[in-house]
Amino acid sequence: MYKTGIARTCVLVLLFLFFTLAVMNVDVQAIGPEGSEVGFAFINGPVHDALPYSDFFYKLTTFLGYLALLAVLGYGALGVMQLVKRRSLKKVDGQLILLGAYFVLVLACYVVFEKLPINYRPVILDEGLEASYPSSHTMLALCVFGAMMVPYPQLISQEKLGYVRTAAGVLMVVSVAGRLLSGVHWLTDIVGAVLLNAALLSCYMAALSIMAHKQNGKKA
Repeated sequence: MYKTGIARTCVLVLLFLFFTLAVMNVDVQAIGPEGSEVGFAFINGPVHDALPYSDFFYKLTTFLGYLALLAVLGYGALGVMQLVKRRSLKKVDGQLILLGAYFVLVLACYVVFEKLPINYRPVILDEGLEASYPSSHTMLALCVFGAMMVPYPQLISQEKLGYVRTAAGVLMVVSVAGRLLSGVHWLTDIVGAVLLNAALLSCYMAALSIMAHKQNGKKA
């Protein structure tokens, strides 16, 4: 099963990279503010014209981004509590350690695309031109809320898992739709964030499968 997860992750990573290269090279036109360029102009332009800036959706999705960060801090606090109580990193839940590594990977992707902008926002907010691809708020929300849908028996009981998954699913949909409706990103920024999230979340799930496989091997 873990081999399938690894293969799926590789495919998703390649798909994201292929899409990113396409955004950088297909129909690149200077349709952004201050003459900034963006790929897939034939669709990005009309979509942005149809969905201008919305302060409501911008603030809503910004709040969801902070909510995702709060969830990350919550998981971090739980890890610290386990470390202090159990007095050994080896005794901290393995899934929690993997989750921490996953969040670090998400942060690393955020930093990379902030430092190496593929394109810029279709609107200027407060700081002039800002890196826009992939949508960092969308990626963060999807990665964090998506991780909450993965079973974590030590933290969420099977009876409550359904409710958590429903809530997380709703937050993911609202994050994607709201960020697009906010008008602060091109359509391809949102698509790129969804693809990158799929790759990162698949990587996390594959790592969980590998961990479970090793644990089952030791028990055998």
